Amino acid sequence: MMNYFKTCVLIFGVILLVSCSKNNTENSANSENQTQQSHDKIQVLNFGTFHMGFTSDANKTEFDEEDKKNQERVHAVAKMLSDFDPTVLIVEQEPKYNQKIQQEYSNYVSNPDTVFENPSEIELLAYELGRLSGTKRIYGIDHKMGYNYRIGFEIDNALDPEWHDKYYQDPLSFYPPVDVNRDSLSLLNKLKLTNDKRFLDFVKAVNADMLTHAGTKNGFEGADEAAKYYKRNLRMYSNLNRIELTEDDRVFILMGSSHTAFFRDFMEGDPKYEMIDTFKYLK
Repeated sequence: MMNYFKTCVLIFGVILLVSCSKNNTENSANSENQTQQSHDKIQVLNFGTFHMGFTSDANKTEFDEEDKKNQERVHAVAKMLSDFDPTVLIVEQEPKYNQKIQQEYSNYVSNPDTVFENPSEIELLAYELGRLSGTKRIYGIDHKMGYNYRIGFEIDNALDPEWHDKYYQDPLSFYPPVDVNRDSLSLLNKLKLTNDKRFLDFVKAVNADMLTHAGTKNGFEGADEAAKYYKRNLRMYSNLNRIELTEDDRVFILMGSSHTAFFRDFMEGDPKYEMIDTFKYLK
């Protein structure tokens, strides 16, 4: 009789243990789901490009934006990227022009045969991508600020002149995987290179970080110029965060590659956004 009683107690204990374990697992899963639901991220395709029209940038990639074949090639890339299905387009234009570009974009959607005078990547790529995706909203987030990336050659550099001068004589040579003649590449391969992580590392370094090797004996001239470029990109990022977005939005950002590099770093630590792999669409 005693053995029977012990057996019943043992069975009851096992059942109770399994039940508690199941409840704990379900509660844990529900808790994780609730946490996930309360922290849904906004998906972003952060896409870098070279400037296809007029640019004041010191380094310009050769590209005839008036050539019909080139325009068709850009539209083919837009078709690839349209699989992202963006609800919002972000471009490298100052916010004060938002009404103008929204109207221009709407006109293009209504008439894709619109001919632009000196079209840039905005008209050629962003507008076509938006048209194919049925995107309704487009915003500019640029913030203009001047800075002197040649400061190291214009001061008595007492900080690290040998390294600075060696680096800026041929910056790409320090990044063998991306040290190629971009002008010899097809448009698609140019854009693949431009969005390669190693190329983004390069453009961020050459535009800002390596300036920290320049300065007078008691000065920080190079670092101060680099800080200006950081400041510009941080202000651009602030402009992005002024735009009303929800977890249902899918945001396509089109900018010059150095801005793309900065935004990559900003977004990696920002729990609001989830960066989608560009090469999922750029095939």
